[in-house]
Amino acid sequence: MDITVDHQGDVAVVVLPVEELDASNVGEFKRAIAPVLEAHTKLVFDLRRLRFVDSSGLGAFLSCLRHVNAKGGDVKLCGMSKPVRTVFELVRLHRIFAMHGTQEEAIRAFAP
Repeated sequence: MDITVDHQGDVAVVVLPVEELDASNVGEFKRAIAPVLEAHTKLVFDLRRLRFVDSSGLGAFLSCLRHVNAKGGDVKLCGMSKPVRTVFELVRLHRIFAMHGTQEEAIRAFAP
């Protein structure tokens, strides 16, 4: 999986290149994101291309959050479609992840 990583100061913005993050490709996502998680403590996942996520995909995001939190960092989400946002809300993950409309809002949320 060819994820795109853009740097905005000390924030890494990760754009997922897929429309679905599910059991069929979550392993590939985890392998692609591992070096990013090692190198950064402030991450924004731009999910504008994502149209479907299953429990495996949600678990992958939680794993990323735990990894970054262990280093004193945080993960923000942005650009979620209504169906993806609904899944996050149904399983109450909106209480754990900060969800923003745009990349700019998510990046600003890291400011002290």
